[in-house]
Amino acid sequence: MSAHKPGSKKPELLIQNPKSKIQNRVVQDRPGYSEAAKAARYIRAQAEIAPRVSIILGSGLGGVVDCLHQAKKIPYPSIPHFPHSTVLGHAGEMHLGYWDEVPVAVLAGRMHLYEGYSAAQVVLPVRALALAGVKTLLVTCAAGGIARQATPGALMVFSDHLNFQSMNPLVGPEDQRLGLRFIDMSQAYDPQLRRAALKAARKQRICCFEGVYAGVLGPSFETPAEIRALQRLGADAVGMSTVPEVIAARQSGVRVMAVASITNRAAGLSRRPLSHDEVLEAGKQAADDLIRLFDAVIDRLSH
Repeated sequence: MSAHKPGSKKPELLIQNPKSKIQNRVVQDRPGYSEAAKAARYIRAQAEIAPRVSIILGSGLGGVVDCLHQAKKIPYPSIPHFPHSTVLGHAGEMHLGYWDEVPVAVLAGRMHLYEGYSAAQVVLPVRALALAGVKTLLVTCAAGGIARQATPGALMVFSDHLNFQSMNPLVGPEDQRLGLRFIDMSQAYDPQLRRAALKAARKQRICCFEGVYAGVLGPSFETPAEIRALQRLGADAVGMSTVPEVIAARQSGVRVMAVASITNRAAGLSRRPLSHDEVLEAGKQAADDLIRLFDAVIDRLSH
């Protein structure tokens, strides 16, 4: 180290406040009520409608947004505190419009824990929409089939879930403005909405069944041994999303229905190797059946 020369100007010592850096990081990684409320105000200001229903679209299901009329598109980066989708098949856009006569907000693209987001970041869109007035959440996802009836092209209405993602969006400091900390999850998926979806599927001859979803972290697909374990634990399908959003929605008092598009047989149940391209293509093919289910469910909500 060189000595400081007499008479020369001493170098400036920049001292950063480590506490402020930690606080900024906490806000970024764990957005809470204030961030969700700011996003909600922005969403309400962007359109004349107040959405009553929100739909989260899974991989390959982006075509569902074409069902909206008088729609306005809002890119995620323009919404305060919204995380950005980084996965192929997730556009990263909110569409506000009408499904028939019902005001709807469609999230074309979701965030996943495996992208490196915290659970609080993943569920911020759901919390923002709940604060903006949404009362019902319809969640979709792509999933690998475990049960015998869970074959590619089928739809599975969630009856329940298993959370193997090692995270929960309710972990952390309690803020009662977001809802209760200890929430009842015994009927996380609304029985009336489930019945409406299954009735519509039977009437329209859509290949659809009810089952339990296992949410895992990803992003690697599961091993055959993991699938055998999940099968023994009662899982009918497996995927890498949905569970955090459902927990946050139930904390906010929002009704939930979730539907998985079975895009492939899970590892060890088929000789075909698993790929994300296959998931996207199968999701596109399932979109028409999903739209017909949603037509029935949203029609029920309009009365």
